[in-house]
Amino acid sequence: MSKEIKRIAILTSGGDAPGMNAAIRAVVRTATHEDLHTYGIESGYKGMIEGNLTRLESKDVANTILRGGTILKTARCEEFKTPEGRQKAYESLLAFDIDAVIAIGGNGTYTGAYYFTREYDIPFIGLPGTIDNDIYGTDFTIGYDTAINTAVEAIDKIRDTASSHNRLFFVEVMGRSSGFIALETGIASGAAATFLPETNWGVDELMVLLKKAAIRKKLFNIVVVAEGNKSGTATELAKHVKDNFPEFDSRVATIGHLQRGGSPSAYDRVLASRLGYEAVIALQNGIYNKALGLVSGKVHFVDFLDAINKKKELDTEKIKMLDVLAM
Repeated sequence: MSKEIKRIAILTSGGDAPGMNAAIRAVVRTATHEDLHTYGIESGYKGMIEGNLTRLESKDVANTILRGGTILKTARCEEFKTPEGRQKAYESLLAFDIDAVIAIGGNGTYTGAYYFTREYDIPFIGLPGTIDNDIYGTDFTIGYDTAINTAVEAIDKIRDTASSHNRLFFVEVMGRSSGFIALETGIASGAAATFLPETNWGVDELMVLLKKAAIRKKLFNIVVVAEGNKSGTATELAKHVKDNFPEFDSRVATIGHLQRGGSPSAYDRVLASRLGYEAVIALQNGIYNKALGLVSGKVHFVDFLDAINKKKELDTEKIKMLDVLAM
């Protein structure tokens, strides 16, 4: 498929991630530089179905690079999962003479793009926008670095009160079924233990660790828990410790959606800007229906189906290092 691209639509879908606005800004300004027109689709695929498109110019994205969330709003849309919903979306894009769409989001966003492009002749480019960093085909996703920084900053503050009161804190971080955020947070915060969905490290190993700590009379510490780990939630783990080690004053802190908000880090701003720029250039070069990412600092494209179905693995050397440094 090859077609002249003159009008590009852009949307954000699924969970918001810091840096999405930087990507939107980069798309708009690159398109403007290339004498293309850009339209923002409000509220993701829902807005596409409803025809909620607005022309975007350079002035509309001024001072947005530092803003968290997404100026285009985001929403999950069950209707887009149906052929009838995608037909409505296609008709809306035709009404605005849209030639291509850039979709920023995660697995669900890519799934929508995959099915749409199988049925209709409007090409998509996907940009990885999720704090979870679980998208295959890119080393880092937009928002991931900021989410780690937010978690580490929170744990640094929690450590102060943990030390002051000799408390053991179980800190739960986001990530769905992947442990990328928890792994990096555990290393950067100097956690005593980190529970990851990808490992079998569990309650028994934690009990051994706490026994050693008790012998050294160290009754405060930090345990990082990925929300998708197999051994239980932070609350369940804290209860288990309280039942078996009453001498530990166990507490729970769930960082939650704080990790999705806030001004994006410098790294996320640069990453999002690079990906937004490269998406427009790719469309002009006839690269369609691909997910765009960076691998070892280089532009990398994968088919939507691979991005959706192939599993992105944690760095096993980092997991080993995590265990060694936590001893």
